[in-house]
Amino acid sequence: MKAIKKSLTEEEYLYLDFSHQTKGCIFPLHTSVTLFLLSYCDCKIFKICLVVTKEVSTDSSLLRDDLIQDVEIQIISRQELPPIVQNCCLPAVVERSDNFCRAGLAVVLRHIIQKSYEADPLKKELLELLGFKKTCLKACAEVSQWTRLCELTIPLAIENFLRESSDQPPTIPVEILQLEKKLSEPVRVHNDDKLRRQKLKQQKADGVGPPLTKGKAKSKVHTQETSEELDSSSESLELKVAFSKLTVQEEPATTNREPSHIRKAKASDLPPLEHVFAEGLYFTLADIVLLPCIHHFLVIICKKFSEKLVEFPLLASWYQRIQEVPRVKTAASKCGIQFLHLPKLLTVSTEQRPNLSEVPGVEEHSDPLFIGGPRPTMAKLMEKGIEVMFSPHPCPTWTVDWNVLPAAVSPKEGKMSSDRALRKQQQLNNLVYVVTNQAKPGDRIVDFCSGGGHVGIVLAHMLPSCQVTLIENKELSLIRAKKRSDELGLSNIWFIQANMEYFTGMFNIGVALHACGVATDMVIEHCIKTRASFVTCPCCYGFIQNTSKFNFPKSEQFKKTLSYKEHMILCRFADQTAVQLPPQRRLIGKQCMCLVDLDRARAAEECGYSVQVISMEPESCSPKNNMIVGVPI
Repeated sequence: MKAIKKSLTEEEYLYLDFSHQTKGCIFPLHTSVTLFLLSYCDCKIFKICLVVTKEVSTDSSLLRDDLIQDVEIQIISRQELPPIVQNCCLPAVVERSDNFCRAGLAVVLRHIIQKSYEADPLKKELLELLGFKKTCLKACAEVSQWTRLCELTIPLAIENFLRESSDQPPTIPVEILQLEKKLSEPVRVHNDDKLRRQKLKQQKADGVGPPLTKGKAKSKVHTQETSEELDSSSESLELKVAFSKLTVQEEPATTNREPSHIRKAKASDLPPLEHVFAEGLYFTLADIVLLPCIHHFLVIICKKFSEKLVEFPLLASWYQRIQEVPRVKTAASKCGIQFLHLPKLLTVSTEQRPNLSEVPGVEEHSDPLFIGGPRPTMAKLMEKGIEVMFSPHPCPTWTVDWNVLPAAVSPKEGKMSSDRALRKQQQLNNLVYVVTNQAKPGDRIVDFCSGGGHVGIVLAHMLPSCQVTLIENKELSLIRAKKRSDELGLSNIWFIQANMEYFTGMFNIGVALHACGVATDMVIEHCIKTRASFVTCPCCYGFIQNTSKFNFPKSEQFKKTLSYKEHMILCRFADQTAVQLPPQRRLIGKQCMCLVDLDRARAAEECGYSVQVISMEPESCSPKNNMIVGVPI
């Protein structure tokens, strides 16, 4: 009870988009998903506000049946949102101080789980929703294709599907096919080898043949009857593990040592583990996110196009299985979701089944290793007049007077060694000089990928007439930054835990120190969209690759000269600048860094910017010591 009282005194506001509702469904689907999680967690520690963009005739009392019972819900307009939330995509959660916001579906859902557990530590099963090492949907959508599928593309695709469904057979969203394909793939878990050997042992004991092939696994809808058949054979170990986790939080242990032929079996000969839930054997936040989305998809399919259901046997099996999870049916009914009773269907013919091999994969594959060095690529660029070229540093000897600043401003307060703190101060000297010379009173400055706030806190202290916003996806880093800010008493600073794509506010200057891989490109793009200046220091060139947003090379000048593969050679060698490497190798790495950043600079110039690539001073401050500075013309 003490924990619950403490949580209630720290009430937070949860803001959810609201456009319209149908039976058992609040739109957008992000809102339905959030309400379902609140119901599942039996969480009443948030003050919930539905945010409408136009006049809605329905009042909160009429919404209650399709929302959560016994939860007070307020309807407000977008204009009534706290200023920090007006700069973010919903859903969003704000603390009472109104300067710390969490935005975006995955971040908000993970926060709800954490706060629900803190309110009642006996609910240990809630933390299990975050999966092994508590990483479920933690990686942002640009990094993890699985997060992107759950958080963005499936909810949006199903919203469009529900909007466009008519009496004509529908076009099944490719995202649904991707999910079906995902469920057909072998499961990988942290104790994969151990469980697969247990499965082999069980199959030998039961006299069961080889595990179901993918074709057989997809050849029938797993209704309750067919599930029972599978439960007694190939899936019994998976189910035993999955449901033991839900009930006693333990996996079945094997007391007897496996026979030699099981213990010594090659990993390649072990049977694959098959999906019970979305991510594998364990019920996680991913299942919570997908349930309202898939439910409303299946409602349309069963109501109007029931013949299409046979195309999704694994999805149908998952939908039935998830209803067996404790409290899921209760939570769903409180949100107005009435589960379907799927009909028993005949075996799917090869003609009816979608060809999943042609469906784009959920996970991106890393690029193959390249053969050869960067010299031929660099020579090719030189033939076109593109050479390594740095703009002169505007003031190489300038430094922040760290000795007169409060201790909490210095990176030394960020729990790092004195040597590293000195290098961090040197890096900040470079960025702070450029920003402070550009900033005007009243400007809004955004520190993207802010980490512990080393850049943003210095800027907020030195530019009290500017509003500084720190955006970071890692919660603990941002909490550390807020603690330092509170010690300084800064009143011109905001903290937003979110993927940077969920920040929609206007700003004048964007800054990013060591934004990894394509994060630098995301920052520059964000600034260009807003016509803001940018000061970025790239990092992790080796992680650069084509994404759903970017293709490399980026500039027309580089595209005419280099292929994607040749550009990736530059990126890979640009990471070879560590101090322990031979001097000649570091020099080549520095040249590759410059060329990659020149491509970024040229692409920004094509968008109407004046851009410089500058080497930070002293160069020893970091192996990744380039700055890209852009100002709109």
